[in-house]
Amino acid sequence: MPLFQLLVVFWQSLAFLGFCALPVLTQPQSASASLGASVKLTCTLSSEHSNYFVHWYQQRPGKAPQYVMKVNSDGSHSKGDGIPSRFSGSSSGVDRYLTISNIQSEDEAEYYCGESHTIDGQDG
Repeated sequence: MPLFQLLVVFWQSLAFLGFCALPVLTQPQSASASLGASVKLTCTLSSEHSNYFVHWYQQRPGKAPQYVMKVNSDGSHSKGDGIPSRFSGSSSGVDRYLTISNIQSEDEAEYYCGESHTIDGQDG
């Protein structure tokens, strides 16, 4: 089975200046998987921001980024429009995961994570 690279690229959303310290997100630079296999991509938040949401995006070569899902601190997730059921999200501590099962050739892409948080019950 052919292997292909899933590039995982760091992306950080803007925070309100002066409101709070900026969170730090870290991701491995790349991940490889065989077609039909599964891969679990990790986005790690700084410890003081462990309650933040993470948003995952997919960017295929030559295409605009596509919203994949939001992963909450409790592991619940909500997908963007048209995202297949083989994409799922989960969480453990400061880590937010994007798992792709039964990988298809069209999944070869760059995957970005960005953070957001809740202010008075609303996304911030």
